[in-house]
Amino acid sequence: MVFSMSEISRVISSPRFATYLRHCHNDRGDALSLYQWNMELSSAFIVPLHVLEISIRNAVVEALEAVHTASWPWNQGFVISLPNPQRGYSPSRNLQQVAGQQRTMGKVVAELKFVFWEKMFTSRHDTRIWNTHLYNLLPHAPNTLTVQQLRASIHNDIRDIRELRNRIAHHEPIFLRNVSDDYANIYKLISWRSDVVATWMDDLQSVRSVIARKP
Repeated sequence: MVFSMSEISRVISSPRFATYLRHCHNDRGDALSLYQWNMELSSAFIVPLHVLEISIRNAVVEALEAVHTASWPWNQGFVISLPNPQRGYSPSRNLQQVAGQQRTMGKVVAELKFVFWEKMFTSRHDTRIWNTHLYNLLPHAPNTLTVQQLRASIHNDIRDIRELRNRIAHHEPIFLRNVSDDYANIYKLISWRSDVVATWMDDLQSVRSVIARKP
């Protein structure tokens, strides 16, 4: 079937389509192919992102349970240990809001923003949590790194992956990213937690085959 490119660009909006046109030197056919590929790639990343987010947040939950028991969402000692900036994202406010609405730890975990788990991998939690628990929870991580180096590496990778996740969630272009590196980092973090789960995810995913078909 032949589709009207002018109708597609009108409906998805000219400013949005312009990003692809600029990259394709104003060739509308090439721009549409790139747009379609970007959609396929965004869809393909859902499986790796799903497994990564679940793996990381469950690792953090295990550490929090070891330090603060299964009632950690309502533990005031933990709550006051979280940053609470007046502007921007506040892990403390996010947790208090969610924990005030949900009755079980599982529901709290499901409702917390992904950035909450990213912010757990900062130096403020080294003494109480990561110095003791990080390598236990990520047994396949390289043991040549100090706890601080490993925790910082995880934080930076999760920050970059969250940016990818947010662009996909908001239907923004990801074709200018090094998506091969993005996938490699997702795989790496999962494998540090469990090489079995990383292999399982890798068998399920279609990211690499979609990347290979880039127009």
